Amino acid sequence: MKKYELYFKAAQSVKIGIWKVNLETNQVSWDDVTRDIHEVADDFIPNIENAINFYTEGEDRNKIKSVVERAIAEGVPFNEKFQIITAEKNIKYIESIGQIVYKNEKPSQLLGTFQDITKEQNLMNELQLSVEKFFSIFSSANDAIFIIDSSNGVITDCNTRSMELTGYNNSELIGLHNSELFPVKQRKGIKIFLAKHLTKDDYIVNETYIKTKSGVIIPVEVASGKKFKVDRQTYLVCFFRDITERKIVEEKMNMLSLSASETTDTIIITNPKGKAVWANNAYLNLTGFSMEEILGEKPGHLAIGPETDLLTLNKMRKAILDKKSAKVIIINYNKLKEKYWFELNITPVFDSQGNCINFVGVGRDVTSRKEKELELKRLLEVTNNQNNKLFNFAHIVSHNIRSHTSNLSMIVDVMENTEDIDEKLSYIDLLKEGTEKLSETIEYLNEIITIQENDTIEKKKILLKDEIEKTKRALSFSIKESQITITHTIPEDLIVNVIPAYLDSILLNLFTNAIKYKSTECKALLEIGFEINEYYTIITFKDNGLGLDLAKNGHKIFGMYKTFHGNEDAKGIGLFLIKNQLEAMGGKIEVESEVGQGSLFKIYLNEK
Repeated sequence: MKKYELYFKAAQSVKIGIWKVNLETNQVSWDDVTRDIHEVADDFIPNIENAINFYTEGEDRNKIKSVVERAIAEGVPFNEKFQIITAEKNIKYIESIGQIVYKNEKPSQLLGTFQDITKEQNLMNELQLSVEKFFSIFSSANDAIFIIDSSNGVITDCNTRSMELTGYNNSELIGLHNSELFPVKQRKGIKIFLAKHLTKDDYIVNETYIKTKSGVIIPVEVASGKKFKVDRQTYLVCFFRDITERKIVEEKMNMLSLSASETTDTIIITNPKGKAVWANNAYLNLTGFSMEEILGEKPGHLAIGPETDLLTLNKMRKAILDKKSAKVIIINYNKLKEKYWFELNITPVFDSQGNCINFVGVGRDVTSRKEKELELKRLLEVTNNQNNKLFNFAHIVSHNIRSHTSNLSMIVDVMENTEDIDEKLSYIDLLKEGTEKLSETIEYLNEIITIQENDTIEKKKILLKDEIEKTKRALSFSIKESQITITHTIPEDLIVNVIPAYLDSILLNLFTNAIKYKSTECKALLEIGFEINEYYTIITFKDNGLGLDLAKNGHKIFGMYKTFHGNEDAKGIGLFLIKNQLEAMGGKIEVESEVGQGSLFKIYLNEK
């Protein structure tokens, strides 16, 4: 036993676990190292069943059962590698050795060792994976790959693509001197190329020609990779790429260059990343740059300036990234920072494999045409603006004067239908007030007519309270007839900067709307308030009238000829006019309303 004790101590010193199975009692024993490898608790009691269950289910578990059974039955020792899952659920690779110990010529114990080889096995797995990846890349690469013995220039290995390129089969290429792949005229050059690489160990690329088995001469790009050594012998890895298509494209490009040099349209050619490789004289003359200044640069970067539209620039960049065509008109700048309008068509050029190899940009200076278009657009905008002013003016005349004349007609009608002289005289002041307000409205309209030739109508500073009081007096008879109560909290000194005729029209419309659409269920009220923020003076008009169904009609409430309550005298013009007049003054209108609860109109007056 002393022999075994020494062996156990030696095994523990190198972290090799010891295990044994008493074949008479089936009792299993593990030492501390074995327990550590299994990551079990100190009180864990191993037995045959739970010991085997640590082995990964499937091949490993079946294998440990088989070798143990064979060892017990036939006395055959084993030395195997297994994968286990520890008590902590960690995957480990182990090496286990087992053999039978005999007593009185009968097997009494199965004794063995247990060693964690996880690190070594992981390294082996990674190495195997790397080898598989290398052979996968080597065999399926698009380039022809040759491995050459540097001592004699003989090809020692090659991939499938090398056979396709040269027309030789594998057995013909291996053992062939590399010079046999090249035409006689190119052999000296390729010999110098390979010798230079052996000296410097740099990654070198060169263009040459190879001669196939059938005698066809093919242009190729040859690149030498890193040197490597095996058994003190140095090898070179060389890559050959067929560049026939590229050469054809280059010849076509040369022909294109000759034909495009003198055209009046500008032509610029870039690489797939959008960097210039060539431009014709028309482009150089327009931009003011020399060929040397644009080569390797992105044309868009050279032409950018203060008024260049970045959205259009991004559209061009995206077309290049997506390898798609694009047509744009953009403001560019020449070398002297003089701007011009540039119309450009960008077209990608693809090779036979669908790879983008160039972009061709064909353009022209369209400054003269663009300036005429902009002038025409400006004239159309002026015309539309004048038409809108005339349209607005016509409706102000129709709507506002109708409001005044209606009020005056009502006063005259009452005066005609009464015999009481004192009562008639009592309406003279109302008649006077109404005619004065009508006169003022006409004066405002005349003022608009006199300045219609201007692009904008000038605003004036007006005391808001005075205008509200004037409107109340002008509509006093209608207010009295409707029995509406109108109150306001406008201070004496609140000044607003407005177009007077527009403010007059806005107030008339909001007052008459409150009267027209008052509720029959309660006493009519109109409350006028105000607030001031950083951008606007806000005038509020709150009534308790019929109200509006905004969920149903909110999208058309400010539309022309839109009516919502069926009143015979409703024209659907008032709110449309208010919105347009406020927007003409840089303001806006908002409404809050509920059927049967009244409405709140907010008038935003832009003081600028």
